[in-house]
Amino acid sequence: MTRQIAAVLYSAALGFLASSSLAIAQTQFRDGGASAQPAAASAVPATLVAGAANSARDRQVYASVKELMESIIDPSADVLWNAVGTVLDKQGTKELSPKTQEEWVDLRRAAVRIIEGSNLLLMPGREAAPAGTKSEVPGVELEPAQMTALIKKKRKSFEAFARALQGLGVEALRASDTKNTEALIEIGGRMEEVCESCHKTFWYPQEEHPAARASR
Repeated sequence: MTRQIAAVLYSAALGFLASSSLAIAQTQFRDGGASAQPAAASAVPATLVAGAANSARDRQVYASVKELMESIIDPSADVLWNAVGTVLDKQGTKELSPKTQEEWVDLRRAAVRIIEGSNLLLMPGREAAPAGTKSEVPGVELEPAQMTALIKKKRKSFEAFARALQGLGVEALRASDTKNTEALIEIGGRMEEVCESCHKTFWYPQEEHPAARASR
């Protein structure tokens, strides 16, 4: 008799567990499986999501415009200008162009540096030169503090030059991939114009002195 009662209680317990599992499974099915994946919903912390949204504003600026130009932009532009073109010397006319696959790869890498270097120029809060830097040709080019003030004043113009440089970098990248030397020569010419225009605007602006204007 005792064994029969135990068997009945055991069967009842199994029936309860089975019905509970079925109820949970039905609930998960109705909810689209949301309750079956609690870990997935909390896999990315809220602080990380919020940080990603503000990452562009929170990036730290370490180098000045002058340092970016000397370390990334100028050397990369020189690779482009020196890789293709026409040279006139005592031996006559010589056409320059990459001859090996490695030379084409070097040219492509220079184009990538120009593209991404332009992104760095677009980051706000960057000084024109490191603290304590003085003009190498006073009276011809502005002092770094004056350059920084001018960049802030004409920020849209500065960004327009940076984006123009970036666009030319993209063109140079495509031309290097297709080994189009004629396009690279034309792109190099336009790049030189953009660089010089930016320098004239922010490094040695061609402005009249107040005394010259007053004398009219």
